[in-house]
Amino acid sequence: MHFWINFIAFQLVWFAAVGGASYGHAWAGPLAFVLFAVAHLVITPRVNGDLRLMLVAIVLGTLADSLMAASGLAVYAAPVPSAQLAPIWIIALWAGFALTLNHSLAWMTRRPLLAALLGATLGPLSYLGAGRVWGAVSFAEPMLRSLFVLGVCWLVALLVLCHLAVRWRRRSESPAPFPLMRAP
Repeated sequence: MHFWINFIAFQLVWFAAVGGASYGHAWAGPLAFVLFAVAHLVITPRVNGDLRLMLVAIVLGTLADSLMAASGLAVYAAPVPSAQLAPIWIIALWAGFALTLNHSLAWMTRRPLLAALLGATLGPLSYLGAGRVWGAVSFAEPMLRSLFVLGVCWLVALLVLCHLAVRWRRRSESPAPFPLMRAP
């Protein structure tokens, strides 16, 4: 998918998820994600790698945001399925984010340490914006502790996701091995 289309489509998913959650519509983010994913997966040549990254991101995101919710470090609006688990709208964000890693954010996967540092800072800032502007998430006091834990979660997630994106991209781009041919 073209760089800008991929980038803008994910931003639309973000606004649908966060804005929907702030109005109590937990379904808005997953619906926007499904539309993005279908369009993306029809166009992309990296279907297998993108699907695998998406599954890993869903697992990592569910663990990270469930940790935040269960520990009381974060309280999410529209907490479907449970206030103790990551809400479906934020899981949709993690899945959508994964679909950018081989496309509009591919530059970041080649610099995993930079990606991890950006994730450790920009991930929590994104949540902070979702909370302050939209009311989609609130943090336990002291807020810096909550943001620090979230930053560590994002740091680890991006290290894993960037490593896998590069590994699976290389595997899909390497030529298929030909059987050894013997002279008659």
